[in-house]
Amino acid sequence: MDHWDEVRTAYQVARLGTVSGAADVLGVHHATVIRHIDAIEERLGVKLFQRHARGYTPTEAGRDLLQVAAATDDQFTQLAGRIKGQGEGVKGDLVVTSIEAMSPMLTPVLTSFREAWPEIRIHYVTGDRLFRLEYGEAHVAIRAGKAPDQPDNVVQKFVTQSAHLVAAPCYVEKHGLPKDEADFCNHQFIGPEDRASRAPFNQWLAEVVPDRCIGFRTSKNRLALDAVRAGAGIGFVTRWDYENNPDLIEVIPSREDWGAPLWLVTHVDLHRTSKVQAFLTHLKEAAAGWST
Repeated sequence: MDHWDEVRTAYQVARLGTVSGAADVLGVHHATVIRHIDAIEERLGVKLFQRHARGYTPTEAGRDLLQVAAATDDQFTQLAGRIKGQGEGVKGDLVVTSIEAMSPMLTPVLTSFREAWPEIRIHYVTGDRLFRLEYGEAHVAIRAGKAPDQPDNVVQKFVTQSAHLVAAPCYVEKHGLPKDEADFCNHQFIGPEDRASRAPFNQWLAEVVPDRCIGFRTSKNRLALDAVRAGAGIGFVTRWDYENNPDLIEVIPSREDWGAPLWLVTHVDLHRTSKVQAFLTHLKEAAAGWST
């Protein structure tokens, strides 16, 4: 490991293709990057890069180094993520990730947790990608759908998030309500932008409602609520949104097969840390009434 700085520098140059890019990532001067590259090439006795006007391209030896360095860097990142927060007590950073639709329910819980433990710094992150617990990208994840099966994770059944098919009063005033499912073809609906959505209620919608009747599509469940309230059509909202928007009118009773199970996921190395256990206890107590 005596020359790890040089290896890491070469890895970043190979990955980014430029000295300036590597310097920015590493937080060093570009002259330091060049010095590291020259030193490791001299030590190995082989050229790792072809220099050209647009930057640096790895040679065959450089590509071999890149492969080994990438694996090593990955392992260091993974290790740092796993040990980060161990032995801290209920303080420091707590990173929680969930589906975006949970924000109205989860944000008050995160706020009250920080009030109870003021030395905690909350990071609440959402997004389409899966945040990797083994890399320390999050301490606690709340995930929907099929039970997560990533290795080294502790998975606990949390709650079931029910869905409700609703319309706004302004829509009902103009178009009335469907008499039954057969009458759906005479109404307008709000659906997902992703037609391959695996959410149970979206799959049901695709099977029951003709595509021509879905005149408004959204990329997020939270946007669907705005569209429903604006009268764009009939659409699905969560139980929380339905109960907190009492003017919304339920079109047909909620069905059990529309519900999506939610899972609490933590990495085995951080599951027993004080702050994760404290947050899980706080969250479960706050969520006691969330299920259908």
